[in-house]
Amino acid sequence: MNVVERAKAPTPKFFKVLRTIGLALLAVSGSIVAAPVALPAVVVTVAGYAAVAGGVLSAVSQITVDDTLRQAQDDTRGNKKDEVKPETDVGGNG
Repeated sequence: MNVVERAKAPTPKFFKVLRTIGLALLAVSGSIVAAPVALPAVVVTVAGYAAVAGGVLSAVSQITVDDTLRQAQDDTRGNKKDEVKPETDVGGNG
């Protein structure tokens, strides 16, 4: 499963909530960093770190996949990637 498939796959509810929190954190910290008024350097620095944390939290939450839903979708489409196929004797084993 590549990154695009993971991003399009269903996300568990817990990670949807985390993604929303990360986006909100990113928005608030972005507005603090871009504020037209003079703010203390500590506040701007913390806002910068919060923006990075919010971005990472949102990205990781987006690519987290609910395998049970994905497997159910694959089963309804006829894709059975997890099936074990019997091995054939290639020769040279005895």
